Amino acid sequence: MTEDRMRCFARAMRHDGTDAEKRMWRLLRGRRFAGWKFRRQAPLGPYILDFISFEAMLVIEVDGGQHAESARDARRDAWLAQRGYSVLRFWNNEVLTQEDSVVVRIAEKLGLDWSI
Repeated sequence: MTEDRMRCFARAMRHDGTDAEKRMWRLLRGRRFAGWKFRRQAPLGPYILDFISFEAMLVIEVDGGQHAESARDARRDAWLAQRGYSVLRFWNNEVLTQEDSVVVRIAEKLGLDWSI
């Protein structure tokens, strides 16, 4: 996929997010984690990432059941790790029903002391 097509596809994905992705974006947007900036549906190399903080080198993926034990996700995570990125994965139901624990895991990954 060309870079222009990738950007257009990412833009379209920002408008058609799942309920869990929309909830996650409400948690991440506006530098809500001690000033860390996140982008959503951002292209990086051959991938479009659900959420990324380039400064923190942190990728957050919100996955449905189709991602269970996905070899494709493992390749993607390895590609990101080779470039220094950490990946946090959350299931849709975690984001929708366990928001506090999701927030704590993200904060811990960012090196923040975040008590709920």
